[in-house]
Amino acid sequence: MDEHSFDRHADRVQAAIASDAAAKSALIASWRRSCNLHRLDPAHRKSPKRLTDIELGEARQKIEPLLAAAKSSLDRLYLAVGGVGCCVLLADRDGVPVERRGAVADDETFREWGLWTGSVWSEDSEGTNGIGTCLVEQRALTIHRDQHFLTRNTALSCTTAPIYDHEGNLVAALDVSSCRADLTEGFVNLISMAVIDAARRIEIDHFRMSFPKARILLAPVADKSGRALVAVDADDLVIGATRAARLALGITPDCLEKPVPVSSLFGSTIEAENFDQAERGVLQRALARADGNVSAAATLLGVSRATLHRKLKRFGVSRPH
Repeated sequence: MDEHSFDRHADRVQAAIASDAAAKSALIASWRRSCNLHRLDPAHRKSPKRLTDIELGEARQKIEPLLAAAKSSLDRLYLAVGGVGCCVLLADRDGVPVERRGAVADDETFREWGLWTGSVWSEDSEGTNGIGTCLVEQRALTIHRDQHFLTRNTALSCTTAPIYDHEGNLVAALDVSSCRADLTEGFVNLISMAVIDAARRIEIDHFRMSFPKARILLAPVADKSGRALVAVDADDLVIGATRAARLALGITPDCLEKPVPVSSLFGSTIEAENFDQAERGVLQRALARADGNVSAAATLLGVSRATLHRKLKRFGVSRPH
């Protein structure tokens, strides 16, 4: 990039920051944070900071369970976008990519741009960018080319979504980045959908892995994305909830410090449904052991034949052939 281009972008950023547009534009608000809060210069040219190998190893270790849960989703996302010159980055909450997928042929280019594990992409370090700004604003977004604060990052297009852990805390950001000049707006939109979907899958997989012995229930909420999950133990007491479930059901950290029946969250009808399901199961198993003989099944259950017939009719249970 020539000197004129550097100056032109820096002037555009400074003019936007000085205007009243920050109140209406999330992008310009981020530019203003980058300049006024983080004291960054849009014409700054140095490459992103990098962690040492030891520091990177420590950062990876802190979120190792999430990395294990994310592996298959990262692989699938890369299969979808890797062939068109994109790389996939999973960054921790400090904005440091700790896992990466990319084509070997593109490695030299992406390493030069800092799209590599160990680089620091926090907003206070790099200004407005996909990973850093996503973590600050806690929302999925795209920072496309000259939307970046630093002029030297304006060749990049970065689409990022936040990832929350099993306790509802912001823990990581999933990013797809490209430095292709021919990346169209339509394709960026497709990338955004793929990134958001992959981030949701990672959250769900991590939640399930965090409660391996629990029953995982889908909360009856308006959000139909499948992210509103609740973990319950053998006594139907809530022991965990995803961020989506916490927001939808009003679950606070204090709520989970004491036993909470799932019926108190989902509504009292769940207890009746569970009892009905349990009783239906008992009837079906008794009939199966009695080879469909109602009299024998009634004897096994310790009830009269007439009582058993009423229960079979109530639950719609038919005798096995």
